[in-house]
Amino acid sequence: MELSQFVQNVMNGLAIGSVYAIFALGYTLVFSILGIINFAHGAVFTLGAYFTYTLVVGQFENNGLLRGINLFSGGSPFAGNPWTFGLATLVGAVLAGLVAVVIERLAFRPMRARGADPLLALVSSLGVALVIVNLIQLLVGAEIYNFPSNAYGDVPPALSFQMGGKTVIIRTVQLIIFAVSLAMLLILGYVIGRTKIGKALRAVAENPGTASLLGISVDRFILITFFLSGFLGGLAGTLVGTAFGVAGPYFGVTYGLKGLAVIVLGGLGSIPGAVLGGLVIGLAEAFVPADYSAYKEAVAFALLFAILLVRPQGLLGRATIQKV
Repeated sequence: MELSQFVQNVMNGLAIGSVYAIFALGYTLVFSILGIINFAHGAVFTLGAYFTYTLVVGQFENNGLLRGINLFSGGSPFAGNPWTFGLATLVGAVLAGLVAVVIERLAFRPMRARGADPLLALVSSLGVALVIVNLIQLLVGAEIYNFPSNAYGDVPPALSFQMGGKTVIIRTVQLIIFAVSLAMLLILGYVIGRTKIGKALRAVAENPGTASLLGISVDRFILITFFLSGFLGGLAGTLVGTAFGVAGPYFGVTYGLKGLAVIVLGGLGSIPGAVLGGLVIGLAEAFVPADYSAYKEAVAFALLFAILLVRPQGLLGRATIQKV
């Protein structure tokens, strides 16, 4: 492989891998606190993209109950400016976080209060996910909706530079996605590692009973965890939507499955592992030859299978010690 192609593949892999990472962190946060997988996370990912699209465009023209309804008669105030689009993205992520809080109240808290088996909570979250995606389809249809080409402002669609006598072309949106994802990872790392909220979250994840005895409101921090999880999922949905379009109500399903692969690959409950797993899978997909691009979706699960064979706890996970 030529150096120019190698650099281009690396940039492509880092862009999509960083999105996988912030999306998978939503899974990791909930798992580290409750020890269960939130299968509604993929639906929240989808909602985040639709929320931002609604704020930026304001109408759905093709199908669904909202067909032809224009929310902004004078044009959306969030369109045509990178700063207002950034605000729309932030609002969409916050709304996705609030939806995740509602999901916790409806699907997880009742099960937790009754001391139900974690498997029942998992099934409950799966049911909520199906309700959400079907509701989206009822409202806006199953068509693909693309963000405006000037969503990030008047930036060139791609950047090019010479390397080894060859031209390397990188889509501007990929650089923006990588920069935003990296910033979010750094902010989350600071919040978890350096703030009182982060320390309380880690205490609840380590031992909820002891944390409660120390005066930490476990229920409150579970809500904070779900909000952060939904926020990250909604943000990831918008970033993917700007690059590839909002590909229907079920487009979060594929990313939901990849997110599971990422957290298992990196190590269940490990935040650094989720970041590493996302980048590894993103880079692996980027280096799939063009002739075999149809099989790119299988790369994540092939890596997952290989890791489970040689290191069941994941790349950065800790082996579980069973006491007998």
